[in-house]
Amino acid sequence: MDAARSTSGVAGDPARDPMSEWPTGRLLSTASRLVEHAWQQALEGLGVTHAGLIVLHLLEAGPASQKELARRARVQNQTMSRTLDRLQRDGHIERVAAADDRRRHVVTRTDAGTQVWRAADRLEADVFPAVPDQDALRAQLLAIVRSGESARWSELPPAAS
Repeated sequence: MDAARSTSGVAGDPARDPMSEWPTGRLLSTASRLVEHAWQQALEGLGVTHAGLIVLHLLEAGPASQKELARRARVQNQTMSRTLDRLQRDGHIERVAAADDRRRHVVTRTDAGTQVWRAADRLEADVFPAVPDQDALRAQLLAIVRSGESARWSELPPAAS
């Protein structure tokens, strides 16, 4: 095999890297899938899903109702219900009937949920690739997410970071 053919597709060399010609959206989508798969695998080792981790993060602000968690996570109430079912089954949250309305449940994070949330926070640095200017990347990603939010969610306040 000649040198040109054996080095084709070398990352970082635009002359030989076909991905260098991909549109930005395709690059972002591919990067997103790769990071998502790595993150899911890492979280699986902790016994939590990405959706569950979002809930554990949102509960850092304190107890909340299922409806409030769904709104803040920007998901449907029934989607949140399934996530809460798993978190409760695994001992990461508790749901207790609200004192003022027995039909409404207040969700709180358990000590086990807090431990998983903290472990995932430390794990993030190991899972995601280091980039030269992390702050610039975060700013650009935030701009993309904020500009791409659908009208469906536009009336909601920003989710907790």
